[in-house]
Amino acid sequence: MRCGMDTLLSRVINVFGAARPHHVYLFANAQGSRMKAIVHDGFGVWLCARRLHSGRFVWERGAEGTLQMSRVQFDALVLGLSWRRLSDDGAIGLI
Repeated sequence: MRCGMDTLLSRVINVFGAARPHHVYLFANAQGSRMKAIVHDGFGVWLCARRLHSGRFVWERGAEGTLQMSRVQFDALVLGLSWRRLSDDGAIGLI
């Protein structure tokens, strides 16, 4: 989690070939308590960081490649909620 924007952007380009506009690329630490996001808004690149003081982000262990999320799922992930349990209306339920 010590990488800055340029290092993370180079990792995105090495893995995916390019940083596509209107995409978010997420990185998390091993404990799942910190996350960084590279956001390409079509004009430039943003680096966002989030740290949870208690609990952890619900993250796919060993997940590689592309994972598509809805806006509601992304918002839940960033808040530390279980984004995989969301329904279309945003309610959290059991899988």
